Amino acid sequence: MGTSNCSDKFTRDTVHQTTMKGYPVRQVSRRLGWSTHSLCKWMKPFGDPAPEKRDVDH
Repeated sequence: MGTSNCSDKFTRDTVHQTTMKGYPVRQVSRRLGWSTHSLCKWMKPFGDPAPEKRDVDH
């Protein structure tokens, strides 16, 4: 497996297009010339963290 030649800023901006702007992963990866597999791998470290679960007393 190779290493990525892109900056963290590029990676964050790319992930932002799918997570915040709602563009499909396939469309973004095709437009930028990266595989959908690469973009999905980037989503784990660069995607927004999941909201915290809060315990609710009823």
